Amino acid sequence: MQTLNQDIKERKFKRAYLLFGEEAFLKKSYKNRLKEAILGEDTMNYHYFEGKGLNLSEIIGLAETMPFFAERRLILIEDSGLFKSGGEELAEYLPQMPDTACILFVESEVDKRSRLFKAVKKVGYAAELGRQDSGQLARWAGGILAQEGKKISGPVMELFLGRVGDDMENIRSELEKLISYTLGRDAITAEDVEAICTTQVTGKIFDMITAISSGNTRKAMELYEDLLILREPSMRILFLIARQFNQLLLVRDMMGKNIGRAEMASRLKVPPFVAGKMTAQARAFTREQIMDYVGQCVDAEEAVKQGRLSDRLAVELLICRRYGGKG
Repeated sequence: MQTLNQDIKERKFKRAYLLFGEEAFLKKSYKNRLKEAILGEDTMNYHYFEGKGLNLSEIIGLAETMPFFAERRLILIEDSGLFKSGGEELAEYLPQMPDTACILFVESEVDKRSRLFKAVKKVGYAAELGRQDSGQLARWAGGILAQEGKKISGPVMELFLGRVGDDMENIRSELEKLISYTLGRDAITAEDVEAICTTQVTGKIFDMITAISSGNTRKAMELYEDLLILREPSMRILFLIARQFNQLLLVRDMMGKNIGRAEMASRLKVPPFVAGKMTAQARAFTREQIMDYVGQCVDAEEAVKQGRLSDRLAVELLICRRYGGKG
């Protein structure tokens, strides 16, 4: 991201940029910032293309056309799939594209082995904008709060991020709720977070696994009902439960190798404080119990696919298993 920030600041732009990765908020933010920096209010030299099956000859023709009373012509291409297949024509063209044109790609998925990806890296810059770690998110969120004259302690920030997740768009939305809720006060408390911030689906799944580990079937079922009320499909809930148990299996294995929380967080691609919570959760099960639950998740999915159980009942039976923990 440093390269993007520097290019925007110095107004020195490359011929091609690629923004890709899981963090939609960052992709949207840098897309808009690059567009503003390159064009300003100019709309005559801006061209937008979206989706698969694009006419690459038309795009190349636009890049070859001199901009109208401006330094550059900007061509923005989103979710084209060209970095998975079909981008060879552009890959051949980019090295000879004039400096008066700039192509900005914004993609959800890319193949880093593709010719187009390598061509963009050669003549421009490819920025992978993935999920940010807890430290980066805390600093970013703290900066937004500070601009509004709000203060938040480290423990409360950890509670906040643990509740709302690591999606920056959602964090921004929840911060706006907190700022409005605490109007007239400068300090944000844990009570404020618990009162106003919405727990994300993954957080409810985490709480559900904790309830299962302690034998609190009623609590686990209440959380399941909450997710159904939020219109989360039962099969997606089953997938998230299975994913959580698979992660706990990895945690148990890393615990056995005395791997620290920071390294564990890096391998799991979660914030360190989440890795700490997962470690505590994993201790509530033996490795055999976790493996059994993983197997039960597979069996539940198979039962639904074969029509032996409804998706809702399959998840209910999985939740109601009294196995492990304090049950």
